[in-house]
Amino acid sequence: MKNKILITGATGGLGSKVINLLKEKTESENLAVLVRDEKNELAKQYANDGIEVKIGNYADFDSLKNAFKGIDVLYFVSGGDDSQRSKLHKNVVDAAKEMGVKHIIYTSAVWKDESDASPLATLVDSHIQTENCIKASGITYTILRHNLYAEVIEMMIGDKSQLLKTKTIYLPTANGLTSFVPKKDLAEAAVNILLNPYTFANKILEFNGSEQIKFSEIAEKISEIVNEPVQYISPEVTEFEATMNKYRLPNHVIEILSTFSLAIADGEFDQKSIDLETVLGRKTTSLTDFLKETYN
Repeated sequence: MKNKILITGATGGLGSKVINLLKEKTESENLAVLVRDEKNELAKQYANDGIEVKIGNYADFDSLKNAFKGIDVLYFVSGGDDSQRSKLHKNVVDAAKEMGVKHIIYTSAVWKDESDASPLATLVDSHIQTENCIKASGITYTILRHNLYAEVIEMMIGDKSQLLKTKTIYLPTANGLTSFVPKKDLAEAAVNILLNPYTFANKILEFNGSEQIKFSEIAEKISEIVNEPVQYISPEVTEFEATMNKYRLPNHVIEILSTFSLAIADGEFDQKSIDLETVLGRKTTSLTDFLKETYN
């Protein structure tokens, strides 16, 4: 008898990729998804594909209990609200324990500095609390510590049309290296684990890209792709924030850009574990190929 697998975050960029790959590897009757809105177009598509659609959210404990009935393996995508993440994640773990879930696969994050001085202090603390909560639950687990999605590059520097206007990457990332990973690689690895979860029982895996890259190198690669010179400027963070304010970027966007830029500059994402290559059985997608696909 096969495990019943539930994917949270199923309408998001990562969760949807996991579901689409799972559909090719196992019968739809073995799959379920957790969505907030049953009227969502992806939710409707899942239902049409014969996948069980369960309605709920991390803030509603009873909805989680209902969703986790009959579930053996839970793919637990981290929530996006930093300030509430630990509390919401505890709901997920407690509901999973109460409903007899056998294995949790949790999407955590990589880090180096656990101190309050880290730009990622709030994010790191919430992931540490969640990991500890999962371990204390007694449920078998696999914790996947993700490096930054390669898709974050476009979010940080703009799409092709924006870049061609400024011909500048302007971020306070200094010479920091990042082991970016495309979501499709993370999804493929997750599926390999979801279909053989007990092979990875009680393991913490660090999922990093096979290459480490600076934004100065990203500028060079994009210059070749768009056949236009794209320069890289790394200002002081105060200058960066003042400039972004001048262009009327929302404060929360400026805060996110500053936080992750400083973390990159500090080397938080310069990670070289080959756990992801091992699970995939190959190197991760080349960043040159990824950037060509994004900026061609």
